[in-house]
Amino acid sequence: MTHLWNDPATFMEDMLAGFTSLYSQYVTLVPGGVVRSTEPRDGKVVVVVGGGSGHYPAFCGVVGEGFADGAVVGNIFTSPSADDAYSVAKATSAGGGVLFITGNYAGDVLNFNQATARLCAEGEDVRAFYVTDDLASAPRETMSKRRGIAGDFTVFKVAGAAADAGYSLDDVERLAIHANANTRTLGVAFAGCTLPGAHKPLFTVVEGKMGLGLGIHGEPGISDEDLPTAEGLAKMLVDGVLAELPEGHGPRIAVILNGLGATKYEELFVVWKSVSRLLAEKGYEVVDPEAGELVTSLDMAGCSLTIMTMDEELERFWRAAADTPAFKKGMIGRDPGTTVRRREIHVGAAAADQAGPLESSEAARKAAVRALAALEAMEATLVAAEDELGRIDAVAGDGDHGRGMVKGITAATEAGKAIDERQGGIGSLLKAAGDSWAGKAGGTSGVLWGAAVAKVGTHLGDDAETITAADVAGAMSAAVATIRSMGGAELGDKTMIDAMVPFAQTLTGAVDAGDPLADAWDKAAAAAKQAAQDTAPLRPRIGRARPLADKSVGTPDAGAVSFAMSMEAIGKALRG
Repeated sequence: MTHLWNDPATFMEDMLAGFTSLYSQYVTLVPGGVVRSTEPRDGKVVVVVGGGSGHYPAFCGVVGEGFADGAVVGNIFTSPSADDAYSVAKATSAGGGVLFITGNYAGDVLNFNQATARLCAEGEDVRAFYVTDDLASAPRETMSKRRGIAGDFTVFKVAGAAADAGYSLDDVERLAIHANANTRTLGVAFAGCTLPGAHKPLFTVVEGKMGLGLGIHGEPGISDEDLPTAEGLAKMLVDGVLAELPEGHGPRIAVILNGLGATKYEELFVVWKSVSRLLAEKGYEVVDPEAGELVTSLDMAGCSLTIMTMDEELERFWRAAADTPAFKKGMIGRDPGTTVRRREIHVGAAAADQAGPLESSEAARKAAVRALAALEAMEATLVAAEDELGRIDAVAGDGDHGRGMVKGITAATEAGKAIDERQGGIGSLLKAAGDSWAGKAGGTSGVLWGAAVAKVGTHLGDDAETITAADVAGAMSAAVATIRSMGGAELGDKTMIDAMVPFAQTLTGAVDAGDPLADAWDKAAAAAKQAAQDTAPLRPRIGRARPLADKSVGTPDAGAVSFAMSMEAIGKALRG
């Protein structure tokens, strides 16, 4: 259980404030995360790692010399937003280019890709790479779909050390790809973790069993196995990882026995005794092994084994010195008498004028008032449903959907109110609301909902002389098309698309038949609600729940359910 917190909604922010105060000689707090406190040399390639919080020392704990230059930090088990990634990259950029590295999760990919595109459009040379070391999350034939877990650490370390050694961006990226291709991880869970403020874990493991193939976001294992002795577990992990190593590798390997948060170091040492013997018997030479908590999952009980096969170049950077808050190796050399310069960091240009009235047509202004009422109704509904949405999501995911939706809609409503105070039209109001949702919530749902809300605003605009029911239906169809394009989901994949498409189709059909908007919306919301429930027997084909498809059967998709709830709430607001 996570016992200590002030407000669960600000747990990440409170954690970062304490962390940066404690380790101010290493890191400086910037919007979206942390960067090194020392000034980078001009022209240096910078490596920015990141992901959701709850994994300490990953990600902020490895910012320092010989490792990462910055870390983007999202909410608990939730991808940081594109704004967060952009901000940290701008703060740490030294003119040599930026390499983002994070795990291969849908939310991280969407948000970091958006940040990369934005930075490239400004003239920065920025790349993004996603770690795929978890052999349990997809078969060998589809390795590109695997997620990143504790193998993040080896890839971060090699890339960060190469960047500090003066490698070019092309070569740092090449080494990150090479390290990832040579890294495999398999993990097990003995007990689930508990989110701050929650009263029970995201999942439980039957006594005498363990979950094989766990995730690091509080997901259970893909199968339940009998709990072996430490010797038996060591053999299972070693045999499982060695069977997946790339062909033609040499005998020298980097090895991490990683604790997930509640497994004692003494237990890991007992397991390591057997791991090291088994590897030696098979002819492997272990180089600078690590046993301890490196990529955790709050208070999850469990461990994972990571192996990276090495050539001379990978070994050089795996063994290179590093000095960070949570990881130290060797001695970082500095010239006698030099001092460490603290950074003054300014991110972004001055904010645009946000005072004074906005211009819009009378129709757009009236629609904005109704749109704000709709956002407020959504907020009330989602706040009330937060725990239930988290429960549904935890069946085959990380249990953060409810909290993420509340964070997003709260930010959107606040942004909408600011535009309403300036007498803005529906275009400005929903564009601001969507941008704020995506910027504050992060995660897959954050970036998709933000884009959808903003798309509705763009479609309706601020200048229309009339806004008809057909206009609203067209805007909703455009929003659905935007989400399908960004997320890549199709009907039957067990995502919110399964509720969104029937909603948009029903709304358009009812409006075309002559129904008033409120009546048409009610019919569409009912169709979405039924479609969301109909996702229960489906097996997820994409996203974080895909590796746990069997566990998901019988439970509706959390994203589809929250969409249906939101549309029903908006319908009531339209009636009001």
